[in-house]
Amino acid sequence: MLRRVYYSAFSPANFTDPNLRKERTPPMREHRLYEADWLIRNYNFAAHEVTEGLDGGNLDLENDPKLAWALRHRSLFPVDVNRASKSLLLRIPGIGIRNVTRILNIRRYQRLRLEDLIRLKVIISRAKWFITTADRNSDVFKLDQATLPDAFKRRIVQPSLFENMVIPTAVTGEF
Repeated sequence: MLRRVYYSAFSPANFTDPNLRKERTPPMREHRLYEADWLIRNYNFAAHEVTEGLDGGNLDLENDPKLAWALRHRSLFPVDVNRASKSLLLRIPGIGIRNVTRILNIRRYQRLRLEDLIRLKVIISRAKWFITTADRNSDVFKLDQATLPDAFKRRIVQPSLFENMVIPTAVTGEF
């Protein structure tokens, strides 16, 4: 039985078949394939669930597969973390396997609040759009907003290596 698959992004070489494309595959595609594989192996997603509705069968490079799935299935959300099944909790972006187990154990004794999820180190910035808790109603964040996918856009700013750098005058030759 095959238990693990390894992916490698395509990188053309001088001897590459001329019928193949010449552009390199973005490294993020390889990363997304590993994420999708992880969902299938550990989160009980079926392969067709991860790939349904994709542009040309390619995974979304902007959003991870779990978030992309949740955005395509907004009708299932928001989920009450105090009542949802384990399988549905596993599908909430920002909540991993370990925290699902913790949530299931804690809610036997008390109702979970947003503060409890923060203490569990749930990624609230991702999960808040898809959950309700004992102290937070779902109407705070609207899932039906057309701009919701923009809330998850990566905002990476590459800092300048030489910004705010003081160069000694001995190096520049100035006196």
